[in-house]
Amino acid sequence: MVIACALAAIGTAAGAGAAQASTAAPGHGTAAASAHRGQPVEPKYDYYLALGDSLAWGYQPNSTGAGIKSGHGYADDLAAFLRSHDDRQLRYVNLSCPGENTGTMINGDCPDLAGSGQTYTTQLAAAVAFLKAHPHARILVTLDIGANNVDGCLSASGISESCVEEGLTAAAGDVPTILAQLKAAAGKHVTILGMNYYDPFLAEWLTGAAGQALAQESVGLSTTFNGILDSAYAAYGVEVADVASAFKTSDFTDTTSLDGLTVPVNVADICTWTWMCAPAPVGPNIHATNTGYAVIADTFESLLRAQRRG
Repeated sequence: MVIACALAAIGTAAGAGAAQASTAAPGHGTAAASAHRGQPVEPKYDYYLALGDSLAWGYQPNSTGAGIKSGHGYADDLAAFLRSHDDRQLRYVNLSCPGENTGTMINGDCPDLAGSGQTYTTQLAAAVAFLKAHPHARILVTLDIGANNVDGCLSASGISESCVEEGLTAAAGDVPTILAQLKAAAGKHVTILGMNYYDPFLAEWLTGAAGQALAQESVGLSTTFNGILDSAYAAYGVEVADVASAFKTSDFTDTTSLDGLTVPVNVADICTWTWMCAPAPVGPNIHATNTGYAVIADTFESLLRAQRRG
């Protein structure tokens, strides 16, 4: 996700009722159902530690548009997947914070720390402390971070290249710092998985010719952004859940029907799997729906199934 209008909302302040489930969210989709099929396997993890921003936190708008912790984020789905595959005693720890960017994860001052329900000052320090406190435990760590680095890079006049460049430069420097500290703190039974992002600004395609041009430009920027993340993770031997591909982010060629219109499949997926095309007051909102979060969880689950087969 790279366009500020879309990205600004990643991790916006959580509203009242954070413990409630979203009344506007659709049910858990078929993508999740297919992901949860398979043969039982040996227990692998004692803990699942989720790190990152509002996507890891499970942010969704409710029927009035207020942000809540839905309980159906991808981390919640992934924890359920692990428990259903014989990690039945798995302990799930979620340290994510809405609004977190790479800098605040390292240095503190998450924009919605109070609303998140977290009690730490700095997410990375809390994660490092957790890993050091469990040196012999089997721990799965997932990380999504960086999208909020480009908050504010879109205005009525278009995309601010200088703003995007600043955000990407920060991510390129900070993500390795984050990974280095996590790796240094991790015991030998810790698995770390990263994640890249979908592009919610594809929804602009529906607004006409100018919006279609902006949607295509946003995908170019998204590809650059995800490439920076992918390279940082690869340098530390961290596998990446390819959410961008799961959402068919770059596929303007294949088309499908959306509310009677023929649109590119990537546009349809954004409208179906996020709140970007929902009418006010619920939308537009860049966060995933229950089904979208299930798709994200499935990308992680696919990596884990492959590891367990190996």
